[in-house]
Amino acid sequence: MAVSVALLGDLVGSRTSADRRGLQDTLTAALDEVSDSIPPLHRLAVTAGDEFQGTYATLGEAVGTVLALRVRLEPSVGVRFGIGRGEVTVLNATTNTQDGPGWWAARAAIDYVSDSADDSGWTALRTAYRSADESDPLLDAVNAALVCQDLLVDSYDERSWSILRGMMAEKTQTQIAQEMGITRQAVQQRRSTGGMPMLLSAAQHLARLP
Repeated sequence: MAVSVALLGDLVGSRTSADRRGLQDTLTAALDEVSDSIPPLHRLAVTAGDEFQGTYATLGEAVGTVLALRVRLEPSVGVRFGIGRGEVTVLNATTNTQDGPGWWAARAAIDYVSDSADDSGWTALRTAYRSADESDPLLDAVNAALVCQDLLVDSYDERSWSILRGMMAEKTQTQIAQEMGITRQAVQQRRSTGGMPMLLSAAQHLARLP
């Protein structure tokens, strides 16, 4: 078994959607786009129901994938994530069935996120990291960063997410404003009050995690 970083995702409240097929099409398109932009060891794919998964060589790639997917899906489609580092075994290469401590850690992480949603003051939590190695020196620091990221973007509405999408695509404020039909000053204000430059700076640091 090789040590990898497993990423497990689950749509929030999708069972009440009036357009299940459209929701699945949107999710599949986002998974394909992100798999192309941040190449995983095993491509992101829907597994059962509203869950999807992928595996990565580094923690930075997995954490970067979380933000990349949220940017493409939020705020209309909410997603929770569990990230787990540990040994991963491919049981069936044809169906991409996998198992091992890395996946058990990812499952523990996403279960923690789901359970925490019922606690007062924790409704913004969408992401957690667990490791099969309990002495993992990155565990606390990564979870602290993920909590801060989730808390920040929880305040974003569709306009803020659109501006963040443009920034991640390296578009200028003028280009973003023209596409959205608003002034450049409005983009600048949202960018500033939403802490977007700081968010993207933090994302760049996290992307370098081994």
